[in-house]
This record gives sequence, structure tokens and C-alpha cells, in this order.
Amino acid sequence: MFNKILIANRGEIACRIIRSCQALGIETVAVYSLADQNSPHVEAANYSVCLGSAQSSGSYLNMEAILQAALQEQCQAIHPGYGFLAENRVFSFLCQQYGITFIGPDSEMIRQMGDKSQARKIMTHAGLEIVPGSEGTVADPKKEASRIGYPLLLKASHGGGGKGMRVCNSVEELEKNFAEASLEAEKAFGNAEIYVEKFIEKGKHIEFQIIADNYGNVIHLGERECSIQRNHQKLIEEAPSPVLSPELRQQVGDQVVQAIKKIGYTNAGTIEFLMDNKNHLYFMEMNTRLQVEHPVTEMISGIDLVEQQIKIAANHPLAHTQESLSFQGHAIECRINAENPLENFKPSPGQITRFVPPPKEPYLRLDTHVQKGYVIPPFYDSMIGKLIIHGENREQAIERMIEALEKFIIEGVYTTIPLHLKILRSEDFRSGKYDTKFIDRLLKKST
Repeated sequence: MFNKILIANRGEIACRIIRSCQALGIETVAVYSLADQNSPHVEAANYSVCLGSAQSSGSYLNMEAILQAALQEQCQAIHPGYGFLAENRVFSFLCQQYGITFIGPDSEMIRQMGDKSQARKIMTHAGLEIVPGSEGTVADPKKEASRIGYPLLLKASHGGGGKGMRVCNSVEELEKNFAEASLEAEKAFGNAEIYVEKFIEKGKHIEFQIIADNYGNVIHLGERECSIQRNHQKLIEEAPSPVLSPELRQQVGDQVVQAIKKIGYTNAGTIEFLMDNKNHLYFMEMNTRLQVEHPVTEMISGIDLVEQQIKIAANHPLAHTQESLSFQGHAIECRINAENPLENFKPSPGQITRFVPPPKEPYLRLDTHVQKGYVIPPFYDSMIGKLIIHGENREQAIERMIEALEKFIIEGVYTTIPLHLKILRSEDFRSGKYDTKFIDRLLKKST
């Protein structure tokens, strides 16, 4: 096992990784920017190193500074968390060159899955059905439009988080949106390549969590329902999905495990699907990292995913088989963000003047780095924390989440808590039949 791990991240995920390291008896090194020098993740770690300026480019994206810190502190491994360098193949490769274990898949696998159009080809050969679309990136989307038909979805080949993504309902929209999507992709990812998919209206976003060791063992930990989204970014997640039957779960889970074995993937990863109104699941993309919403899977499976990541990276075989797994109850996660939903989720940085979390309960988990007096900087993601609730069934989990949110007091900045409550109380959410456009419809009713 590793003696010391550097965590190349910040905020709640850095604190969460530190907890798993402590449970395994591993010392931790936190890295921080000048904006985060008083952040709780710095205090929670055994050691800390300042990377540089508040801007991500001078700190959390500064590969040279992070590697230098790891060598200086004699770390055997680096955990990238999510975001920043978590899916950066160059960083993974450089870790290998410097003799430091990157806690995640190898750089070649990150490269293959990071190119979304190439990932579609690979997963097709591995046995998964993909959303109808272009064979690869396109220079002239009109040809694909005539073949696939409208509505179409333009997607950045090297992107995510909704950047470089546009829906097109006509040839006029296609011409305008293709130029805009290419420009946005170039700015966000340094690559303007775009591919085309058939746009599935009223689709549901469902993802399967997998873990794979270095000995060919692969298991899935069930699915997460992630269709409550704003601007293509998730807001509420739950496990299991309220619309997947046990038979479909087993069928798709088996397909996912076989696909992962075929491509030789290792460590934790997530296979993302789009479900149409006939309950048909199409592969969209693979995330080669820990997901923000991993706690709901941990709640129903009892498995610490970060601990599994670390053990796999240290060459331990999986301690679980598919047959030994059992899923208990239902879990829901609300991402609490410092944003104003009524202003298109505009970020709301500033000082938190009052912070009263809900009372502790055995079924409640709060992953956060925030406390009273904490200043949310304008340089990074606006997440304040994640509230996760477990229940014996979905109805109980919803009621417990509503009760916890009502008691969660955050003042000084706008938050998404009022919107979470509105969602949880809506009939569409309670029915479980909501889709990725649910938030748009809900906010339209409010204005």
C-alpha cells in the first residue's frame, strides 16, 4: 500500500479523498492556490504545498508544479479527484514517467475515451449500442443531417459539461450552431472538432458505475439516474433509477462488464447512457474518473469507491465479485451550488455569513468543505457541497431529503436549495418519469 498520496484537487472532493486515505492509514499531501490557502482541505491533510496563483492555470492545472510537489513530498501516488487534471492523458503519462502512480486508468485509455467520437467506435466494437450519429468528427454536418434527420445534436469531440453542444432542428440552425459549437469547443478544450448525434427528445441520462482491477476482474455497482440537469450539468442524482427494471439492470450491467473487459480498462469508471421513451439505452460516453455523484452508489452498495480506486492502483485484486454484491434501499444526492437559478444559474461567489447543516442522522451524509465565514472564490466551480440521503425506499429517501433541506441554512450567497425543494415536491419527480428537460419546464412555469 502507498505511504503517502498527493491529492491534485480542492474543495469537497479533496476532503472526501483525505477521509478514505486516513481510513487506510495513508498520509496525504494537499495542494492549494493562493485563493485556497485557508481552505479546510489544506488543514485536513498531513502536509500541504502552495501551487501558485488563484487562477486554475497557475495552480490546479499546473502539471509541473503538482509533479514537483509530489516528488518533493516523496509521494508514491497522485489522486486527481474529478475535474481539473482527472482526465488529462498528458498528466497521467507524466506521472508514469516520473515513477508516480496515477490513481486512475492509464494515459492511453484516457486518450481513447476522451475522444468522444473514437469512444463511440470502440464501444460499438465492444458490444454496446450507440446513439445514431456520425462515424467520427465532421467538417460538413449537412451530409450527416440528411442521413440521420432532425433534430440533431452537435457535440464537442474532446468536451463535456455541455460546452460545444447545440441542438439543431433545421438546416438554418445547423449552419449557425455548427460555427458556434466549434468556436466554443476550441476555447474550452483547445480542439474545435465536432461530431453529430441524433437528438433523442425526452431522453433520460442513466449511467453505470464500474470498477476493474489489474487482473481482469470487473464488476458494476448498478446505475445512477442523472436526468435532473441544468445547462447539461447534473443537479440531482439517485440510485437506483426509478425506471429500470431488475431484468434491464442485469442485462445492461452484464453488457457493460463485458465491454470493459474487452477494452482492458482498469480502476473506476462510468459508462453513460441515454434512454429513449421505449426504455432503450444507447451508449453516449465514458468518464475515466471518479464521478461527483459517486456517494449515491456508495450508499446503496456499502462500498467505498475511493478506497477501491487506491487499492486497485496499488495492485490489489478486487475484494468483491458481482455475485457477492447486494444493493440496499434508495439514495438521492442534491448538489448544493452557490448559484441563482432564476438568473440562468449565475454563480454567486462571496462570504457565507451563516452555515447551519441539517442535524446528523445515520441515513444522512454531507460532503462539503464549507463552514461559516468561508469565502466562495470566483475562480472555480460553485459547488458548496453534496447532501446525500438514504432510505429504505425511494419515497422515504425523498421525504428525508425534503426534511434535511428545510433545515439546511446557508446565508450570504444564493444557493440552489429552494430549487431542490421545488423539484422534490413536484409530481413529475415523484413519479420518476422525468427527463433531461425537466428543469427547463419547471423554471418556465416559475417565470
